[in-house]
Amino acid sequence: MPENKEKTQAALMKEKLFMNRKNGCRKISSEELKKADEFCEEYKNFLDHAKVEREAVGYALDAAKIAGFTEYDPSRTYRSGDKVYVNNRGKAVMLAVIGKKGTHDGVRLGIAHIDSPRLDLKPNPLYESNDLALFKTHYYGGIKKYQWPTVPLALHGIAALKDGSVIDIQIGEDDSDPCFCVTDLLPHLAVEQMSQVMTKAFNGEHLNVLVGSRPFNEDEESESVKINVLNILFEKYGIKEEDFLSADLQMVPAFKARDLGFDRSMIGAYGHDDKVCAYPALMAAIDTETPERTVITVLTDREEIGSDGNTGMKSTYLVDFIADLAEADGERTRHVMRKTTCLSADVNAAFDPTYASAFEAANSCFINNGAVITKYTGSGGKYSTSDAGAEYMASVRKILDDAGVLWQTGELGKVDGGGGGTIAKFVANLNADVVDLGVPVLSMHAPMEVVSKIDVYMTYRALYEFYNS
Repeated sequence: MPENKEKTQAALMKEKLFMNRKNGCRKISSEELKKADEFCEEYKNFLDHAKVEREAVGYALDAAKIAGFTEYDPSRTYRSGDKVYVNNRGKAVMLAVIGKKGTHDGVRLGIAHIDSPRLDLKPNPLYESNDLALFKTHYYGGIKKYQWPTVPLALHGIAALKDGSVIDIQIGEDDSDPCFCVTDLLPHLAVEQMSQVMTKAFNGEHLNVLVGSRPFNEDEESESVKINVLNILFEKYGIKEEDFLSADLQMVPAFKARDLGFDRSMIGAYGHDDKVCAYPALMAAIDTETPERTVITVLTDREEIGSDGNTGMKSTYLVDFIADLAEADGERTRHVMRKTTCLSADVNAAFDPTYASAFEAANSCFINNGAVITKYTGSGGKYSTSDAGAEYMASVRKILDDAGVLWQTGELGKVDGGGGGTIAKFVANLNADVVDLGVPVLSMHAPMEVVSKIDVYMTYRALYEFYNS
């Protein structure tokens, strides 16, 4: 056997002063690995049943009600440990657990978004051309358009009718359902297409979804394929062409969440951004019993397109709710907000060795190294970001380290390499302390994204410890 040698002084100092950059799998126990795998089984189920925000809200409310959450009533008096929810138009939801100190020392916020990049149907989507029926779409969020042709798609959403009824629509997820797709040009005829830059070769008006090819019957009526598609929709859902005008309908990838890799260490699925943070935030809220400070989990909408609208984080719905809670405690909202702390639960780009030139490795996040804290996002010279303060960063570090949560830090790629943003800046504008914390993602915004099971579980643990600190 080799002789045990004493560590050199430099080795001891390195151990004392350097960050531990070992693969996260080597830092946690086999028991923790098992817990991560078990946690992610239900997460995969969540992904399959919550591909669009209305479905995510429905899933969250069902789980919350089972856990004892009741609809918030501003006329009621609540005590510590009470659990309430607020449903914002079926597209965003807030879950609150009343703390022992109420809102007196501010509240703990965990905010994730439940919308993901996709293809929205235009208000007047259905048309026929050369005996094919197609849907016109308007892409939602930041996508690489070339990734969407030939991917099997499913139709999700609702149609609101003039009589006040709302019809849930979902086609393409069941094994017995048909699916849909955007077509692409065969390579034999794509010489001109492939000689163009990506932004020219694939544009938004080419993202038309193929939905039918058979005529209604033997009549020589024009647009007979379109008639047939409308008849199928009428027989199944009772909707007509004019009802598309008051519908929220989206095309999303039709495949299910799957374990990825020989070792099943990762999950490949549509919509990890940002449901991979929304599910841990939801479960952290459900598992929190009687915190010191009131805890509010927000699953919000429209982050992918700037957080505008009455269900996005630029809306006042969160502040209005905090104002109601503050008033019940005899507090002023502005005083509560000044003492409020938030984890903006959002993803970051994991280092990808195939595209290493887009990253600066020393300041990147890596698969399997735990939840990633992102001090700032933005672009260029830190434009359009909040940049968390050093004192708040230190307090979050302490919470995670004291609880043994595996975590790391990361930037969003190289300086001047591009950029992006989260809802953190909108929370910071309310005079609260906030930093981004979430899961590293490979192939972010693609029809199939990839995450590590360890990182998903550690994001849950981070949010839970934050809520209960």
